[in-house]
Amino acid sequence: MTQEPSIIIEIPPHIIIGDIGLRAKTASRHLAQVPIEIIHAALNDIAGALIEQTDLLIQINQKDVQKAQDKGLSNALIDRLTLDAARIKAIAESVFSIINLEDPVGTVLETTTRPNGLVIDKVSVPIGVLGMIYESRPNVTIDAAALCLKSRNAVILRGGSESFHSSRALHALVQDCLKINDIPEDAVSMLPSTDRALVGEMLKAHDTIDVMIPRGGKGLTSRVMSEAKMPVFAHLDGNCHIYVHDSADMQLALDVIKNAKLRRTGICGAAESLLFDAKLDNALTENIVQMLLNEGCEVIGDAQAQALDKRVGVATIEDWKTEYLDKKISIKYVADVNEAITHINKFGSHHTDAIMAEDENAVSQFQAQVDSAIVMHNTSTQFADGGEFGMGAEIGIGTGKLHARGPVGLKQLTTFKYLVKGSGQTRA
Repeated sequence: MTQEPSIIIEIPPHIIIGDIGLRAKTASRHLAQVPIEIIHAALNDIAGALIEQTDLLIQINQKDVQKAQDKGLSNALIDRLTLDAARIKAIAESVFSIINLEDPVGTVLETTTRPNGLVIDKVSVPIGVLGMIYESRPNVTIDAAALCLKSRNAVILRGGSESFHSSRALHALVQDCLKINDIPEDAVSMLPSTDRALVGEMLKAHDTIDVMIPRGGKGLTSRVMSEAKMPVFAHLDGNCHIYVHDSADMQLALDVIKNAKLRRTGICGAAESLLFDAKLDNALTENIVQMLLNEGCEVIGDAQAQALDKRVGVATIEDWKTEYLDKKISIKYVADVNEAITHINKFGSHHTDAIMAEDENAVSQFQAQVDSAIVMHNTSTQFADGGEFGMGAEIGIGTGKLHARGPVGLKQLTTFKYLVKGSGQTRA
């Protein structure tokens, strides 16, 4: 593995971003022509290097974990930051799975033959250069690199200060594999410093960066959405709800809620709020609350929820809007499916929401009217993940309504162009 690059802070930020952007733009044009076999060879090398260098990567990652612990950062953030053998293996497996996915570039999406003989093909093509700003998730370095290589997009990465050492090490690994396969190293660039001024310049660089993708906390995403001079694929947060309808299967609801809240509390697909139908049997709601409390999860709620167990704390209106990313959940009672839908659309983040129900009419109404990128029935919100959707990996979860919504995988990292074939036609 190459040595960790030095932190460059002497050069003015706009000069750094301008140089990186121009080199990435040039690399993107080259990358668009690289045969899929070479892309796959590079991805195979990346996955293999991850496995071979597991011990070294864990050792480097411990620098970031120790620093985070010394700063007193939350357990949820430290969990997102941590790399171990199992997680590195999972990252490698996601790269292997991307190799097995269909090539998203060069697909003829539509063909139209006009009366004058013109043949018009709508063909999938790379977007160009993507900007990726992320916090405390070193695995994003590999996910973004692999997805962008397969979709033939160049990418400029800016990892957070919390994951600085881990992200740099993973980027160096990728660079080595690009070199081996004669792919321009500028196809996967990384900013040389955690200086925040570089982020500001990056967000202005619409002449070289085609789309910006933030992946991190609400503060980061809000800044990117506010300042970016280019389109943004973004989700503001993952305030995910589970509505328990009065027709819900008791054991199913209990098992799903436990997984959705507690499997990993620090991911954006973790459930943050429960909505109980007012007609639910108290036996079910009490069992759910007791399960959560006994698992060490803090539970807060409205007056009706507080009556279920004396350990349930008081929830305020701010709690309905909050993504905890920790062992904490809010509970609110609603009159029916209509009120549940209204509450989610008002307070949710349009990420992932679920209904536990056996009533098909309630399920149909919920899935049609909840305005979220992912709407689930009788399953854990923690399945909100590109890998679980069969996409191999994801670069984020999009909650906007244009182009990329839900898991942003290979296909979402392409756009299209029209190729028109003629035989001398002229227009009257």
